[in-house]
Amino acid sequence: MPDWLAVVILGVIEGITEFLPISSTGHLLLAEHWLPIRSEFIRSDLFTVVIQPGAVLAVLALFWRRLLDLAVRWRSPDAQAYLLKLALAFVITGVGGLTVKKLGMRLPQSDTPVAVATLVGGVLFVIVERWIKSRPSSADVTWAMAIAMGAAQILAAVFPGFSRSGSTILIALVLGLARPQAAEFSFLLGIPTLLAAAGKESLDAIKHPPAYPIDWGMIALGAFVAAVTAFVAVKWLIRYVQSNTFNAFGVYRILLGAAILIAAH
Repeated sequence: MPDWLAVVILGVIEGITEFLPISSTGHLLLAEHWLPIRSEFIRSDLFTVVIQPGAVLAVLALFWRRLLDLAVRWRSPDAQAYLLKLALAFVITGVGGLTVKKLGMRLPQSDTPVAVATLVGGVLFVIVERWIKSRPSSADVTWAMAIAMGAAQILAAVFPGFSRSGSTILIALVLGLARPQAAEFSFLLGIPTLLAAAGKESLDAIKHPPAYPIDWGMIALGAFVAAVTAFVAVKWLIRYVQSNTFNAFGVYRILLGAAILIAAH
């Protein structure tokens, strides 16, 4: 398979799955199993992380009015509170993520752990949706929710396959946040989180070059494809959660986790 075609396929997968609560790690792992990717760089975690800013561009394009409103009204109490909650969640994620990496607490990004995390996340979505079915929800993000969503991203870092967006949305639903607001906060929190991760990986690669050559042209291609597909995926999800539950994602994750286990054995 030509490298450019592998990059396009992986970019499509990254763009669709990064913000949908279905585990981008699980999908990329399946792609590595089934695609004849020759380049060690394209198969690396470095490539996956540094094309994520492409998906971030899609969120910026879709939420620019919301972000502009927060920026223009930053002196108002509600805008300040929302921005501070985003900042707090990001700081918790950053500090926790660096601690996890330093202590080596992250499970290997291999078949069985990713499959189990993907499957368990799916089961939790089904259970949580059933539990909150008759419970009231709120459109306001509380400080407790912000703290929990920041911590949930650490959980996703420890258990590859659990899904960053999936973990944040799940904990928000459990704490009573309405689905559209849970998705929005998860999307916006993903902007600094993914940019910081990509920046750190890029700087580390520049300071300590890996054994394989880094193709920045392929990174640009992957990021572009991820941006286009993420725009479509996130725009669709914004509309979907207005009148639907996350049950379908839960069932899909269960099937995906089973597929990864089958592919690995």
